[in-house]
Amino acid sequence: METINGEWYMKGCAWNDPGRLKTVQDAAARIREMGFVPLFSNELPGFSIEEQTAAERWWSGDELTDPWTWRQLLAGEPDILYGKFFARRAGFIARDWFPVFANSRRDGYDFDTLCDEGIAPYREQKLMTPFLTDGMPNGTVLFSCDLKAQAGFGKGGEKNFEGVLTDLQMKTYLIIGDFRQKLNKRGLPYGWHIARIQTPEAKLGYDFIAEGYNEPPEVSLQRIIGHLHAQFPNADLQQIQKALGVRKK
Repeated sequence: METINGEWYMKGCAWNDPGRLKTVQDAAARIREMGFVPLFSNELPGFSIEEQTAAERWWSGDELTDPWTWRQLLAGEPDILYGKFFARRAGFIARDWFPVFANSRRDGYDFDTLCDEGIAPYREQKLMTPFLTDGMPNGTVLFSCDLKAQAGFGKGGEKNFEGVLTDLQMKTYLIIGDFRQKLNKRGLPYGWHIARIQTPEAKLGYDFIAEGYNEPPEVSLQRIIGHLHAQFPNADLQQIQKALGVRKK
C-alpha cells in the first residue's frame, strides 16, 4: 500500500495471476507455506498478502473475497497467529515459526523476568497484568477496548494505549486472538467486530513457545532472515531487516 497525492493505492497482483489468492483458504495455505508474512506491502517486494491479492477486492465488504475481512477469520485459525509483528505493522506467523520469533524478539526473557529485573516498562506492565497469574500467562482474552479501560488508559489515565499494545505485539508477548462482536443484555451480537487480545501462550501453550528458548536469540533471528532470503534471494539484508522491523546488527 502506498500513498499518492493523499490517496491510498493497493499494490495488488493481476487478476489473471495464477498465484493470486482468491479465498481466505488460499491465504491460510500461503501463510503456512511461507511461514510468516505481513498483511501489507513493505520494503521487501512480494512479501505481503496485499501483493498476492487483487487490489479491487480490498474493502469491498464481501467476506468471501475481501482480504481485509480475511484477517478476522485467519486470526482465529488454530495454527496461525495475527498481530503487529512486522515493523509495527500487521501480519501473520504460522504456528511452527512462532517460538522462533518469540525467542528472537524476547531475547530469552519471559515477561515476568523482565518485571523481576526491573526492565519492563511501566505501561507495558499495566497492559500485561490481566494476562498473568503469579507471573505466568493465563487464558484471559479481552476485547481491546475492555483491556484499555481495565489497564487504566484513556481519558484521565495512561497515554498511548495503541503504541504500547503494538510494542507488546512486536515483542510477541501479546497477539490479536480473534475478532468478535460484543453481546447485548439479551446475549445477541451487535456492532463492529472488535479485536480480542490474549497471550500467544494461551493459544499455543507455554511449553510449546518455550521450546524456542533452546537456542541463542541471535540464532533464531538468523534462521528467520535465512528463511526469508531463501524465498527472496535477490533481497539484501537491509530490506529484510526493515520488513521484519529488526535493528541492524
